[in-house]
Amino acid sequence: MPVSPGFTWGETWEYCWFKGKVTLPERACGQRIVMDLRPGGESTLFVNGRAFGTYRSEQIASLNEKYHFMEDNFLTREGAAGTEYEILMETYAGHYYPEAGDDICAYGPVVPGMYGDTLQEGARRTLGKSTFGIWNEDAYQLCMDVETLLKLLGTLDQTSLRAAKISDALERFTLIVDFEQDREARRLSYRQALEMLRPVMEAENGSTMPVFYAVGNAHLDLAWLWPMEETCRKTARTFAAQLRLLEEYPEYKFIQSQPVSYEMCRKYYPELFDRIKEAAKSGQWIAEGAMWVEPDTNLAGGEALIRQLLYGKKYYKEEFGVDSQVLWLPDTFGYTAALPQILKGCGVKYLVTQKIFWSYNDTDQFPYHYFNWEGMDGSQIVSFLPTNYTYRTDPEEVNTVWKNRCQTRDLDAFLLPFGYGDGGGGPSRDHVEYAVRQKNLEGSVKVKLAGPVEFFEDMQAKGGPKNTYTGELYFSAHRGTYTSQAKTKKNNRKSELALRELELWSALSFLNGGEYPASEMEKIWKEVLLYQFHDILPGSCIAKVYEKTEARYKVLLEQTESLCRKAYMNLLKTGETEGAVTVFNSLGFERRALVTLPQGFENGALLADGSYLPVYETAEGIKTVVTLPSCGSISLKPAPYVDADKVRENGCGASVTKTGEGFVMENALVKVQVNCRGEITSFVLKESGREFAAGRMNQFRMFKDVPRFFDAWDIDSNYVEQEIEGAFDVSVEIQDQGVEAVLKVTGKLNESAFTQYIRLAKDSRRVEFDTEVEWKELHKLLKAAFPAAVYAENAVNEMQFGYVERPTHRSTRYAKDRFEVANHRYTALCDGAHGAAILNDCKYGISMNKNSLELTLLRASASPIMRGDNGVHRFTYAFTAWEGAFADCDVVQQGYELNVPPKVLQGGCLDMSFMKIDKANIMIDTVKLAEDGSGDIIVRLYEAKKAAVQANLTINTDGFQAYECDMLENVIGSLEMANRSLELSFRAFEIKTVRLTRA
Repeated sequence: MPVSPGFTWGETWEYCWFKGKVTLPERACGQRIVMDLRPGGESTLFVNGRAFGTYRSEQIASLNEKYHFMEDNFLTREGAAGTEYEILMETYAGHYYPEAGDDICAYGPVVPGMYGDTLQEGARRTLGKSTFGIWNEDAYQLCMDVETLLKLLGTLDQTSLRAAKISDALERFTLIVDFEQDREARRLSYRQALEMLRPVMEAENGSTMPVFYAVGNAHLDLAWLWPMEETCRKTARTFAAQLRLLEEYPEYKFIQSQPVSYEMCRKYYPELFDRIKEAAKSGQWIAEGAMWVEPDTNLAGGEALIRQLLYGKKYYKEEFGVDSQVLWLPDTFGYTAALPQILKGCGVKYLVTQKIFWSYNDTDQFPYHYFNWEGMDGSQIVSFLPTNYTYRTDPEEVNTVWKNRCQTRDLDAFLLPFGYGDGGGGPSRDHVEYAVRQKNLEGSVKVKLAGPVEFFEDMQAKGGPKNTYTGELYFSAHRGTYTSQAKTKKNNRKSELALRELELWSALSFLNGGEYPASEMEKIWKEVLLYQFHDILPGSCIAKVYEKTEARYKVLLEQTESLCRKAYMNLLKTGETEGAVTVFNSLGFERRALVTLPQGFENGALLADGSYLPVYETAEGIKTVVTLPSCGSISLKPAPYVDADKVRENGCGASVTKTGEGFVMENALVKVQVNCRGEITSFVLKESGREFAAGRMNQFRMFKDVPRFFDAWDIDSNYVEQEIEGAFDVSVEIQDQGVEAVLKVTGKLNESAFTQYIRLAKDSRRVEFDTEVEWKELHKLLKAAFPAAVYAENAVNEMQFGYVERPTHRSTRYAKDRFEVANHRYTALCDGAHGAAILNDCKYGISMNKNSLELTLLRASASPIMRGDNGVHRFTYAFTAWEGAFADCDVVQQGYELNVPPKVLQGGCLDMSFMKIDKANIMIDTVKLAEDGSGDIIVRLYEAKKAAVQANLTINTDGFQAYECDMLENVIGSLEMANRSLELSFRAFEIKTVRLTRA
């Protein structure tokens, strides 16, 4: 239908196609022709059927920046009379999320349009007047010269000769150019002014000006304040526009990371993708970044980070012929101390990020831009941290960046990524023009258009970094991302673990003649890695993103379980022993586990050697405790009789009794007192008689949680001053005892309700809290506090492949910054003689306040999702304690046990253990087939306790040769195997990858 300016269209999330045609008139001959498009929303533009790309003119105008966005929409640099151009625009009506100005100020200071087009719900877009015209290049070049000099002048010493010369030239410019003349006279005055300004534009620097290596960049969030479907269009807009800039400026370099965004382009815009590959061959388009997506590195598991690199580097190699050397993570919210070792193990030399410097809090200033980053195992990676979010390249911007740098010594060059980001876009022509003018402009830093590898190699040639920073790169903001969108975090943890199970059992099934579903696994892995993107997994996206990911996680978990079941079935000998079951343990150590058996085991269970296991009738079924081998399985068959002596010998493995003040839960190892609020008032280890409760443990603490700026992102330190009533209307009742003592606790939390089962199993030192919360809050924060009778200046927080130590006190700025931190399966307090820990199955945020471990359970932000996280949540956390040093405790194993329950399946199987390790601090983390399709077995192990050790890995199968590999599975040396055993030497926190090849 024909439309005219003023036409209204589209509501939130909708798209509209506009079509038009341009025919160039006679006077356009030889001229540069541009378009000024006003469709009313961000558009994907096609010209004569090819992706053209466009910029958000409304956005740029709203930011009050003087970029001449029409010039980025030029149809041709040399028009020909009569040429026709068919214009297609796919225009996005916009999205909505709560922000500043809404009834609840939840997001912070947001400029309208700052992060893409926003539209109030129910509003509509309006079509403006779109035009095309002849571009006056002389006027543009003069304007860029004048603005360059004007912006430079503002950075200079006003008493300097250079400032005087520029001021004089600018004054003469105003006398030469008369904008009220006719067109030809104006053009003549532009050329005269350009010639007059030439001497001050050509004045060169001395020998000590820093060099800025400037590379175009379009940080493109795969999802954030828009759904992923819109990101596909953003890739077309961004990539096509950048290709046109590359054609215009042969010296210009543009870097684009994230294979996922390339895949979006390849799938939906194949012609555009082909053009990108051609530009990459010339070296102008830099395909770099190393990882599959730009993930959150605090929350993703260790193996997931390796797979990010494995699949990312593989993609760059196959599609672009590039061995990616740079991890490019401009917007990630902090960096795990495990990352340097992982990067080195995957052949990545350099890291570039910038978020660390972006802080609006009074925090400990990060000291370096260019440095060696040393991880928790001693591995080092050369790193550069630009000043955060430098969109522009004008003299005011780049010289301000240099003056405000934190590192003033041992730094004579700077890496400058520039261009619009978050929603894509990248640099405009103005960015490049400013950069070109400052190649060696007196008074300004020297700007060199170059990529990051060139920067690092040039810096290395000058001696490399002189400074080293050791430990994690902690981000002193966005601490709420450890907790927001709890369902996504749980799905991520469960998906990582499900893939771990699938790979191990499929590898063992393959050795047993079964199939290994490599292609299906890769597809699942890549989608799980996609959802680890640094806005999705942290919980800072809009609701539409999580509606999709939650549905997809369900499908992925079902697919993984289905594939895993095929592996189990190949290992089982179903029907060989009537009524038998097999219990599978994927963990790399022997464990005692409580398992549920099917009907038919009422009399007890028999092991393969005929040993009798007593069983217990519980409210949840028939249960028993069984010892499971490392990376293996055992079969149980129903006992035809009851062995009364064994039943009597075992007695009541775990009991619970009512007392006047509450309840006592007890087994052979611990005695736990629980009050009538479901809180632990005493936790005593029987071996020593030591009391570990220093107050009420499992205390629900509720706080008002209203961050100053970024709602879903942040927890502000003053939340501790805003505590409100925790649990109330609590009732506790005995649920079960025998093989497991169970208390059922119900109550309310403000507007929410919870049910919790407190469990103490036979022969366990771990009290578990199986919890369900119907969360109905807004701007609330819920923690479970465990004040322990352990003094420790630092807590041990598990991260990928080990742990980091963080302060429990608040006596320095460094310590005050870490009032909320990330952990994985456990956080512990230890004093050298004993310790205590909180474990969890899907929680990542925690605080340590002196001797109190306070696990963050739930938040309730208002933006970008109103009442974020409202709904039903199910999770389990636990408390345990031990005597002795941390190096000798079993907290790492207990963390695994809580997260990885044994699998019980119908059918008999030969008892087996594929492999085992003889040192408790060495974890067998991953067992899989090699990516090269050779059928070799890959085993990934790591040292978990910061204790170098010699360990023996035993493979309980003959016929293997062993090799040590890097993390990309490339062989780096042979290993000697004697009597099925490999002797491996581990340094503290070392990750090792072993390849087993059939001899």
